[in-house]
Amino acid sequence: MLDKLAAVANRYEEICARSEQPDFYNDPKKAAATLRERNDLEPIVEAYHAYRAAERDMADAEELMSDPEMKELCQETYQAAKQAKEDLYKQLQILLLPKDPNDEKSVIMEIRGGVGGEESALFAHSLFRMYSMYAAQKGWNIELMNYSETELGGVKEADFVINGRGAYSRLKYESGVHRVQRVPETESGGRVHTSTATVAVLPEMEEVDVQINPADIEMQVFRASGAGGQHVNKTSSAVRLIHKPSGIVVACQEERSQLQNREKCMRMLASKLYEIEQEKLDSEVTGMRRSQVGTGMRNERIRTYNFPQGRVTDHRICLTLYKIDAIMDGGIEEIIDALATADQAEKLKNAQ
Repeated sequence: MLDKLAAVANRYEEICARSEQPDFYNDPKKAAATLRERNDLEPIVEAYHAYRAAERDMADAEELMSDPEMKELCQETYQAAKQAKEDLYKQLQILLLPKDPNDEKSVIMEIRGGVGGEESALFAHSLFRMYSMYAAQKGWNIELMNYSETELGGVKEADFVINGRGAYSRLKYESGVHRVQRVPETESGGRVHTSTATVAVLPEMEEVDVQINPADIEMQVFRASGAGGQHVNKTSSAVRLIHKPSGIVVACQEERSQLQNREKCMRMLASKLYEIEQEKLDSEVTGMRRSQVGTGMRNERIRTYNFPQGRVTDHRICLTLYKIDAIMDGGIEEIIDALATADQAEKLKNAQ
């Protein structure tokens, strides 16, 4: 590992020296890619230099221990440096793990009501609100693509983009079936009902990232509508795209113009086609099912929100938190941190 770290440090120094050359920005695209690489390498190099500094501190302290007057102080210095070295070694192991190339991207999220009728639609709305509040806390913005309400204020389906650097690295763990246990507003007897909603998270792709043949796309236009089918737009500005080879259907009705809605649909379609290709590639290359603490399988129950008990349980890592109100207000960072840590631990185990 230390040889690899030395090579990374050398590469970082090369990039820094190159970025100071007068002609560095002659090719803006290449310069941007080089600077991104520098930014990716920087935390590794900083940790590596700190690791080597801890090694030097240990060696210096050990050398001075022969002086009786300095022995006690040097032993303290030695132990502190040794602990720092061990901590930095673990940190470097994680930093050297292969990164998901999509981690820095924005995400497209899809929320659908599942089992439970109107209550599942109300829960889907609660999830949409939760992710919206989480995005606001992170300084990310939400761009609606398709949003269909029920008459009671639930959500049949919500498709939206969360724009923010690194959004995918945090939200990719949210894909799957979310289960709620609570007394519905429509329940007069006070009985607890169990309902579900599904969440899908895709890294946002541009058309240039995925090859799409225009001849494979059928475009339909329709009028945007609100809850209960009430029209909110008198012109046919909403767009539905059907990708004939795969059967994928995407729709967008949130913009006023057909052109804007079509552009959003194409981004969503590109992301869906990319996901299909990646899943195909994963199965061909590894022949293994993805780790549960990865992007999550959509047909698996990943989390339960139990309102009577005030708890949220993530079943993939057996984590239970008794702070459901804070979580439903967007406080999901603790859950995501735990999932990311478990994911890293799994990758470290497989890398050994």
